[in-house]
Formats: sequence, C-alpha cells, structure tokens
Amino acid sequence: MSQTGATKQVEQQEKKAQVENAQFLSFTLGKEEYGVDILRVQEIRSWEPVSRIPNVPAYEKGVVNLRGAIVPIIDLRERFDLGRSQYTPLTVVVVLQAIIGEKTRVMGVVVDAVSDVIDVEKNSIQSSPSFGARVSTEFINGLVSVNQRMVMLLDVDKLLKLDGLDTLGEINDDEIKKN
Repeated sequence: MSQTGATKQVEQQEKKAQVENAQFLSFTLGKEEYGVDILRVQEIRSWEPVSRIPNVPAYEKGVVNLRGAIVPIIDLRERFDLGRSQYTPLTVVVVLQAIIGEKTRVMGVVVDAVSDVIDVEKNSIQSSPSFGARVSTEFINGLVSVNQRMVMLLDVDKLLKLDGLDTLGEINDDEIKKN
C-alpha cells in the first residue's frame, strides 16, 4: 500500500471515529458528575466576583465582562436545587455556547470542579429515566457510564432557555449595541 493510500485509510478511520464518538467535559456538583459537549465549551475560568443584577433568581449570580461581551453567570448547583456551597479555589466557571434559533448565546455556569474530558461512544449513551433523577430530566440529554461512574450529559441549549435567560441575553445584546 502506498503512503498516500495509508494516509487516506487513517483519515477515513478518524472520520468514522468522530461520527461514532463524542467528547464531553465532565464536572462535579456535589457528589454527582455531569458532562457537556466539549464543542460547546468556550473556556474554563476560575471563579471571580460578578456584577449582580437586581430581581433575578438567586442561582443567577450576575454578569461578567468577558473581553467586551457581557456573559450571564448561573450557579448550576443552586439551579438544580443541590444546595449552596462555598466557592473554593477549585470552583470554576465553564463558559458555554448555546444555539437558540439562529443566535449563539454565551453563558457561564459555576461548577464545583472540572473533572476530565471523556470520550463516549454515542451508542453507549442511554436516555434519562422518567423518575428517580435529582435533576429535572428536561436538561439531560442522556446518561453514560464511564469507569463505573454515572455521568449525566446536559443539553446546553435547554440550560440557556431557563427562566428568561434568553431574554437576559437579548437585553445584553441591546445594551452592547448602544455602547
């Protein structure tokens, strides 16, 4: 086999693996582990104080200026009713991109700690149960077992639609246009 033929075969195997597999960024909230599609992760930042927005739910911590873009920050632990936790040096903000309609929205979610990037075969993802989950299953794309750990895979687009966060993003867009 020529080198060009071998290269094409390797490229075809890589493309096939990309179709059959997905990568997720895993993180913890309490003792539970969650994952989001790695392609939706814009960056991971350490926790820093935010500018509070009045009259928003407690889990909406406020906004930060991320290189000129105003990004809403929500605490997933509080949003999922897993209790409050003190922010530690391990507390991080995962900045995610969600696609709502034709618009791309950016949001930061506060998590206890980032765990790992996990490779998952798409056919190993199981649908979420209709009961027994501590988190409302509407945000869960599926469940997967990784090294005998259960990881809940979250739907980033549905997370951003929570309680008018999409509206907050539109307000921010209007404010940015004024400046």
